[in-house]
Amino acid sequence: MKISLYQRLALILCAAFMMMASLLVYWSNSLVQQSKYQAEQKLHLHLAEHLAHDNPLLQDGVYDKAALANLFHTLMLLGPAFEFYFLDAQGKILTYSAEATKIKRQSVSLIPLKQLIANPKKTPVFGDDPRDINHKKIFSIAPVYQGELLQGYLYIIIGSEIYDSIFSQVQADKDLQKYGAFVLASLLLLLLVLLAVFHYFTQPVKELAQQMQALKAVQFDQTKVQLKQWGSAASHGINHNEVHFLGATFNDMVRQINQQFALLTENDRIRRELLAHLSHDLRTPLATIQGYIETLALKGDDLSSAEQQDYLATVQRNVEQLKRLIDQIFELAHLENGQVTVNLETFVIGELLHDILAKFTLKAADKQISLTLTPQPCQYIVYSDIAKLERIMSNLLENAIRHTGLGGEIVMTVTQLSTQVKVSITDNGSGISKEDIAYIFDARYRASNAIEDNIQHTGLGLAICQKLSQVLNSELIVKSELGNGSSFSLLIPVLAQQAESS
Repeated sequence: MKISLYQRLALILCAAFMMMASLLVYWSNSLVQQSKYQAEQKLHLHLAEHLAHDNPLLQDGVYDKAALANLFHTLMLLGPAFEFYFLDAQGKILTYSAEATKIKRQSVSLIPLKQLIANPKKTPVFGDDPRDINHKKIFSIAPVYQGELLQGYLYIIIGSEIYDSIFSQVQADKDLQKYGAFVLASLLLLLLVLLAVFHYFTQPVKELAQQMQALKAVQFDQTKVQLKQWGSAASHGINHNEVHFLGATFNDMVRQINQQFALLTENDRIRRELLAHLSHDLRTPLATIQGYIETLALKGDDLSSAEQQDYLATVQRNVEQLKRLIDQIFELAHLENGQVTVNLETFVIGELLHDILAKFTLKAADKQISLTLTPQPCQYIVYSDIAKLERIMSNLLENAIRHTGLGGEIVMTVTQLSTQVKVSITDNGSGISKEDIAYIFDARYRASNAIEDNIQHTGLGLAICQKLSQVLNSELIVKSELGNGSSFSLLIPVLAQQAESS
């Protein structure tokens, strides 16, 4: 049987409450009894002394057992709350007021008697009860002398057996019982109030635990469970219940976990789709290479030297394409895993752009495409990684040349902004449709065939460019219209001093 948090707390509270109540009652009774003893002993402190001085028999230091017994009996009738004993100098009981059958001691200890005689202000002091071997009672004591010779002690027990019996009956009175019942009812009412307060504070914990169990039963799928609205964790400050803050934090955590799980699911879908595309893209050049090599192996002697060279050139182009694709796959994997180092430095952007344009001059000339840099004296200073920046601009320029027709135009424009330098590569080529422009940076490479055609291909190159721009703390922006060309712009950070002076 499982016990809830509230039940455990209630049991602990009841046990602690009963213990505290018992200790309180015991302490209260002890305090009352101690105060009672102290008051009575102080009140009757000199009773024995007065009796010893006022009684002729004791005053002379000579006692007669029969006469003293008669005197004690008379005093006991006048004061039933007292018991009278005459002790010798060693504490032996010589004469007493009680029945002989009720006396259990033959002597009493003189230590507490002498203590009270020496220091009467320290009360209460308890002495031996001749009627009970185990009990002690308050008393009044007076030494009895004959001249200067100590004859014994007048020992008076305050609170006789008759007094104790009557006091016990009075304690059992109905009024006292009503008072006790009232106190008990008050304590029970306090206990119920405390249990209600405990229930109020533990109910949210119970609801939170039930919510956790419900989520666990559905594999933490938030869509299958209605979460209790605790409010947002950010809105619960020090003036709110900590349990509500915990519940709100738990809800935020569940939503975050579900978002991450959905993102992982989407990434897994993209990964599977990417693997499918890559398998197709790798199979195409491999199949071409395999076909031409098999042809050379089977019909090599029957082919002319020109045909063999043509076959080998085709194989070489496909091998280069395959190598380029594999290199791009590894490069993208390293970028996505963060396994890349950045060497930032200050340099003039114009020098790098002139080198990149020079590298693609021949390829552009083959298609009669004009390459232009604006402005020509480009002296803007940037703070970036030269090698990675060259990789981004080369990819963008190569894509622009591939998708620009014969006699086209490509313009590279550099613009100084407040804290950035904007480098744009604009062409008048085939452009990108509105449906495809949102996906051109996805890693869904579609390789071009060995034979050049006019089909637009979105591949790993743009995905690599976007990853590299993020590594360099830059931003890659694209504007395009189908049939009217495209414009790719890269925003490169500049030095902080230059940005402040601009």
